[in-house]
Amino acid sequence: MTSTDLRDDAPLLLTQRRIWIIFSALIAGMFLASLDQTIVSTAMPTIVGDLGGVEHQAWITTAYLLATTIVMPIYGKFGDVLGRRNLFLFAIAVFTLASLGCALSDDFWSFVVFRAIQGLGGGGMMILSQAIIADIVPANERGKYLGPLGGIFGLSAVAGPLLGGFFVDHLSWHWAFWINLPIGAAAFLIAWFALTLPTKRPEHGIDVPGVVLLSAATTCLIFFSEFGGNADHGWGATSTWLWGAGLLVAVCGFVMVESRAEDPIIPLSLFRSSIFVISTAIGFTLGMGMFAALAFLPTFLQMSSGTSAATSGLLMLPMMVGLMGTSIWSGIRISRTGRYKAYPIVGAAVVGAAMLWLTTLTADTAIWVICVQIFVFGAGLGLIMQVVVLVVQNSVPVDQIGTATSTNNYFREVGAALGVAIFGAMFTNRLSERLTDVFTSSGASASDAASATATLEPSVMQQLPEPVQDGIVSAYADALAPVFWYLVPFIAVAFVLALFLKEIPLSDVAGMVARGEAIGGEEAERLDAEQRSAAAVTDQDEQATETDDAPRR
Repeated sequence: MTSTDLRDDAPLLLTQRRIWIIFSALIAGMFLASLDQTIVSTAMPTIVGDLGGVEHQAWITTAYLLATTIVMPIYGKFGDVLGRRNLFLFAIAVFTLASLGCALSDDFWSFVVFRAIQGLGGGGMMILSQAIIADIVPANERGKYLGPLGGIFGLSAVAGPLLGGFFVDHLSWHWAFWINLPIGAAAFLIAWFALTLPTKRPEHGIDVPGVVLLSAATTCLIFFSEFGGNADHGWGATSTWLWGAGLLVAVCGFVMVESRAEDPIIPLSLFRSSIFVISTAIGFTLGMGMFAALAFLPTFLQMSSGTSAATSGLLMLPMMVGLMGTSIWSGIRISRTGRYKAYPIVGAAVVGAAMLWLTTLTADTAIWVICVQIFVFGAGLGLIMQVVVLVVQNSVPVDQIGTATSTNNYFREVGAALGVAIFGAMFTNRLSERLTDVFTSSGASASDAASATATLEPSVMQQLPEPVQDGIVSAYADALAPVFWYLVPFIAVAFVLALFLKEIPLSDVAGMVARGEAIGGEEAERLDAEQRSAAAVTDQDEQATETDDAPRR
């Protein structure tokens, strides 16, 4: 059955079988997005070296995050208003087609543009998956669905580095994006047939001014932080503060428009809930620390380990194991007990401890020590990420689930984009300076050193003299370790916020059931059984009629 088989006025029967069928479509989309990230992380040093963008590599992550951040509230609101099925299909299609553009890119900045377009699709898959789960599964049962999702992330965490490394070592980095085409097509087909959700008709006009101003504010914020942290501009540059002024104007305009809009893209009423505000603030501060750390750890591991792209990519597995383990465990415990407050508190403390430990990173740090460090880091993240989304969804009216989910994720991604832009600029500026010093001290001219820095990739590094290789590894470590000190205060803020998070009972009704769009629980199973029984009787009557008519023919 497809969504076209559903009458607009007929409530959907949310049987356990239908829930798992819908869930399979979500898993397909999330596998596409998560596999892409792990493959690209492994191939990143080779990509930036081949395209001549080592000193600008932060833009690859920033562009993706910026695009993802801008569209999150749009997908969330439009999903609440129009239904989520067609939007989910659209997001998969955009992501897949942008992958084709990345694969065909032959210069750095066109690659960055297509990564941004990928973000337009990736943001939709992320938000809509979380909102659809809230639509079909009550909050007090949602934890048990984290297991299959954790399995998907675990599979991509293993397959991504292996595939990315294989492509880099034996084919080319372009295959990290070619592979998205068959996977994206499969995800689209699965979603087309399995995502049986009703569509809706909008009751109000689209908040176009709100969308435009929110997009402008987000763009100005990212460029303000990027220019400020960039050595070519800096915090004293006029261009930096022009972006800052644009941010201020856009935010003020957005607040004024949203306060008067008939159906705002982000209702200001959400911010009257202390639970929503605190949960969103935790996501924001956590995003700054988490994504800034994750954006450059794979590159450091690949350079410092001296191994192939596949092997170095697998060094990130301990983090995924830690994240999956605590995420699944906390989800199950929350479903059983209905209590959730302790997990963000403990998670923030664990992440903070891991961040402090990572400040000790040097060129001589043993690989197994780094693996333990990032395992602890991942374990802390797993106690917070899913829990914060669950808490937000449980604290808002059912007709705002998508909007609240996307707003929470929006501020987390704003934090992530800020963290990557600011601390990424610090890392790449420091890295470029140290790499230039390494090459000039080995006898290269200033222009040759700049060229070598811009095109440095692991395969090239392995061909250099051993003293130069040691200098490069030290440059990466010296550039990365101090960044963690700047991230620790943000994790401390997340810990303090978690202490003030209010705990309320988890809902026992799925979002679609509460809105009258579906029937769930035992009643859905009973009605489904009656429909199947009636269909079976009808089939038997038709067969009997055909048998009676056979001799006459």
